[in-house]
Amino acid sequence: MINHEVRTRRSAEDFPIEEHLAYKIAQVAVDPVEAPPETAEMIVNRIIDNAAVSAASVARRPVTSARRQAQCRPLTGGSTVFGVDGEYAPEWAAWANGVAVRELDFHDTFLAAEYSHPGDNIPPLVAVAQRTGASGDDLIRGLATAYEIQIDLVRGMCLHEHKIDHVAHLGPSVAAGIGTMLGLDVDTVYQAVGQALHLTTATRQSRKGLISSWKAYAPAHAGKIAVEAVDRAMRGEGAPAPIWEGEDGVIAWLLGGPDARYTVPLPGPGEAKRAICDSYTKEHSAEYQSQAPIDLARRMRGRIGDLDQIASIVLHTSHHTHHVIGTGSNDPQKFDPTASRETLDHSVMYIFAVALQDGEWDHERSYAPERAARADTVELWKKISTVEDPEWTRRYHSTDPNEKAFGARAVVTLKSGEVIEDELAVADAHPLGARPFARTQYLDKFARMADGVVDPAEQARFTAAATGLQSLAADALGGLNVRVLDDVLASAPATGAGIL
Repeated sequence: MINHEVRTRRSAEDFPIEEHLAYKIAQVAVDPVEAPPETAEMIVNRIIDNAAVSAASVARRPVTSARRQAQCRPLTGGSTVFGVDGEYAPEWAAWANGVAVRELDFHDTFLAAEYSHPGDNIPPLVAVAQRTGASGDDLIRGLATAYEIQIDLVRGMCLHEHKIDHVAHLGPSVAAGIGTMLGLDVDTVYQAVGQALHLTTATRQSRKGLISSWKAYAPAHAGKIAVEAVDRAMRGEGAPAPIWEGEDGVIAWLLGGPDARYTVPLPGPGEAKRAICDSYTKEHSAEYQSQAPIDLARRMRGRIGDLDQIASIVLHTSHHTHHVIGTGSNDPQKFDPTASRETLDHSVMYIFAVALQDGEWDHERSYAPERAARADTVELWKKISTVEDPEWTRRYHSTDPNEKAFGARAVVTLKSGEVIEDELAVADAHPLGARPFARTQYLDKFARMADGVVDPAEQARFTAAATGLQSLAADALGGLNVRVLDDVLASAPATGAGIL
């Protein structure tokens, strides 16, 4: 890996295009290196994972709205939309499928200086691959680039510190991944990366206070914008430049300012793209930093016994967990039993309480309004708080994968004065956890989420297509779509008619 220093440059400064971060990303994208076997295997796992969570979310209102928007854009020779037949405009297929993937907060994650869900790259790349007749191998190489670029940006540039939403790293990664997949030249990819970044920077209010369905739409929007950016760049249209380093660019006005310095690692020429193997998926449908606390709560409930005897619970955790999903956020909505699912998903206090009481976490039952409103849950919920522990913050930002941690230490004080403590550094499903996810677990997750949603024969057809991805020929990627049972689609809620 080569570390690249990135900083603001004055307009009058000599700053050749080859030094622009967007150009360096484009050079990585056009490097004709093959994806190593472990990267290709993990890409297949994550395609299966995305299909699993899409099956679980397909009848929910936000997913239904996005799907119906896409269905207003039919296109012969276009792309598929999860759950239904037909061909549609690729940018709108990317939109609909991106919302389906993201709705339940149930797919993969990578956390470093910034945080991300790099599986958000998959819907737009699959949509473009289907439209352009790319092969399975082309798609794998494109996704290897997309994961690499997003994860490398996440390693080097913190967005949330400046209240910019994390999908600002997703637009450039999708554009770069499409560039690899389609074999575009470096100048075209450079322009597409710049356009995609310029159009996907937004504040992170989407993840603050009363969180709405836009949390699911934000990455889908970034993917759609990136598809459109590549389309324009292929037609010869340019982008603001230098987009990160310019005097009025992203760093100067949206991030650390004119004096800020960032170090972004990128693969060198001929270096394989392996970043996807550093990411991890979710066993539980909740914000990633609550994965280990859920497993910790399940482990502790037997030691605690009668939960009514709890006086208080303090979760000692990282700065990020404390301030984003903990009491350090100062969001009263995180204690509101009538809050939206998206808000409860970002309340580790609620999540820890329910996991303690139920000994499990379910993507539907754990968020049901009647579940959140249970009097004993509300009582326990309000006894839970978080504090930042510098050691957990240090481990969160560690570059050593054996030390990096996203967990917490729980200090449970009973009314008797007895204190029960335990801690868990990583979730059970993490590569270093008690039960790491491998191909079997991904397939089991798909089967569990697709049960009663997708016909068993269709499940088998899809898993065969996904596991054989590398050998799929051009024009065969439509097989990555999954047809959902008619009665499941019919159960989707009514939505407004919209404009179209």
